[in-house]
Amino acid sequence: MFIIYVAHLPNNWWTLWIPARFGFSDATEIFVFCSGMASAIAFGKIFDIHGWGMGAARILHRMWQVYWAHIGQFLVIAVGLVMLHESNFLNDCCGLTQDYVASLNLWHLYDKTEVSLPGLLTLTWVPNYFDILPMYVVILALIPVIMLAARYSVKAAFAVSIGLWLASQFDLLSLPAEPWSDREWFFNPFAWQMLFFTGFAFMRGWIPAPPVNRTLVLVCIAVVLVTIPFAYFRVYGEYHLDWVWAREIREAIRPLWIKTEFGLFRYLHFLALAYVAWVAAGEHGKRLLGHGALWGRFVKIVQKVGQQSLPVFMASLVIAQAAGLLRDMVWGRGDWIPQILSNLLGFLALIAVAYVAGWYKSQPWRKPPAAPKGGKPDRPKSLPDDDSGQLARSKAGVREPALT
Repeated sequence: MFIIYVAHLPNNWWTLWIPARFGFSDATEIFVFCSGMASAIAFGKIFDIHGWGMGAARILHRMWQVYWAHIGQFLVIAVGLVMLHESNFLNDCCGLTQDYVASLNLWHLYDKTEVSLPGLLTLTWVPNYFDILPMYVVILALIPVIMLAARYSVKAAFAVSIGLWLASQFDLLSLPAEPWSDREWFFNPFAWQMLFFTGFAFMRGWIPAPPVNRTLVLVCIAVVLVTIPFAYFRVYGEYHLDWVWAREIREAIRPLWIKTEFGLFRYLHFLALAYVAWVAAGEHGKRLLGHGALWGRFVKIVQKVGQQSLPVFMASLVIAQAAGLLRDMVWGRGDWIPQILSNLLGFLALIAVAYVAGWYKSQPWRKPPAAPKGGKPDRPKSLPDDDSGQLARSKAGVREPALT
């Protein structure tokens, strides 16, 4: 979540140090893989206990939630930027003339409303800044398909996933991203689902945990290091080290690392990096613990942010735009202090979102009030008419349905 925020903060030189600069895979792979693991935990047991139909219904409900999260996030950013642009506030206060609406290619919403608005609602218009959640919606829709195949055999489930990935490699499966052009979704969900279901399979027990041995660790480290010359622009770039041979090889193997169709080398690089990280963390993350109270607190904060990945991700895109605007207002795009503040304060905002979302999801209003010191909780002598019925139902053992 923190790396994704850094990547979405406009004109942010911290992006020079995120994983995407040093390898074929990046934070997107981490997000999709972990989402697959989390989905296996959250939805797998529903298929096991309640059957395929109920599991599919739960997936449909989650798709509904993510879909409207995408629509809401898009409108908040698109409408907010246009309001700011039309007010001319940035020019009057700070002399900024940049068109921030155009930087996200969002004028189509206003110039081609009769086409773009239906495209937004049908996911046939997906601007690049907003492409993660639509991909996730389609991948979620594939969970019942994979679970149905797995009822026949796990090998059949793998065959479906690999088959979809292969079809995408030959451009047989793709989705349109703009009604007025032939541009396709930047993240082809039929390709990226293979990584999602890799994480899903690990948590379902379809794939055993890999062995921990020195040879495999060294091989994975070698894969990560060998990739750097072909992924790091300071190595192959014409205005940097200018390793021509590395640039030529990089272009020759483009289909193997391309992001849209999730090229094979992205998959292999991610698995190697994930294995090294998993070995370093230790079984159940034991090596992440026991390094003092301050480090332990840091680990818990990172866990909390990861546990609330959807609200944090949604907020991160909005916060990134706001932080970029505030930084530009003080003309600090190239200055150290505004750059550092726009990143670190953004991190604090994401942490706050995670804890607030966690508090709401805990439904504290369902818990009994804390007892005052030396006595029992205070209880009202009478209740308003609209609460008396609820009190009667509570005494009768009837619970109100949750809205989540």
